[in-house]
Amino acid sequence: MNVAAGQFAVMPDWQGNLAQCRLLVSEAIEKHANLLVLPEAIQARDNSDPGYSVRHGQTLDGPFIQGMCQLTENCDLTLVFTMHIPDAAGRVTNSLLALHRGQVTSRYDKLHLYDAFNVQESRFVSPGQALAPLIAVGDLMVGVMTCYDLRFPEQAMSLALAGAHVLVVPAAWLKGENKVHHWQTLLAARALDTTCYIVASGECGEKNIGMSQIIDPMGNVLASASHQPGLIASEITLERVEQVRARLPVLANRRFLPPVLGNN
Repeated sequence: MNVAAGQFAVMPDWQGNLAQCRLLVSEAIEKHANLLVLPEAIQARDNSDPGYSVRHGQTLDGPFIQGMCQLTENCDLTLVFTMHIPDAAGRVTNSLLALHRGQVTSRYDKLHLYDAFNVQESRFVSPGQALAPLIAVGDLMVGVMTCYDLRFPEQAMSLALAGAHVLVVPAAWLKGENKVHHWQTLLAARALDTTCYIVASGECGEKNIGMSQIIDPMGNVLASASHQPGLIASEITLERVEQVRARLPVLANRRFLPPVLGNN
């Protein structure tokens, strides 16, 4: 099947961001993509105000998510991204949503909040409590993670042991010393740890690096974006996963117990 990752610079108004998503969905459909991954927290952002996206979070029946659902109504595309959703505690969750045929088919609330490099996501955001169930896209099973989750190999391993062939990573990876190196190294490492494909989308713009990538189960980069808005795509196959796992059976050869990360 074909997969794609799109990136853009998130703006303060959700209408403008929805318009950018519409363009990327149209391009992905033209490329016959079955799966499109977009960045993290795409409903709204103001780079001068760290709490802006949180204050502009929307519920699942809000206009942004309803507009996003409409983008998938008439196509066989699974669309993945994250946005901030208000919770019962008066805070928000950083929620990854999968949409298909106009419906929200899966939700994952980010487990590992970005309390690092002088940023404290937990000031505004409540953490998730569990992995999301795998998502079937064609003949491949897809596991989901969000941005900072990438630094925790036990999460990727839990998804692979649950049956994932593909790991998707919406992100807003901040610029900084060695941050591009960290991003690229961690993406390749998670592919090799798990012998999964990786489809990672990075928000670009003033503060974040962009650099979306699609990586195969042997850590080879199949497609890579720069710092500019755009879309990358590649074909991926179950056969390739099976071939790699026959040659490099790290999942079968493991001696440690599975990580303690349960599914919903």
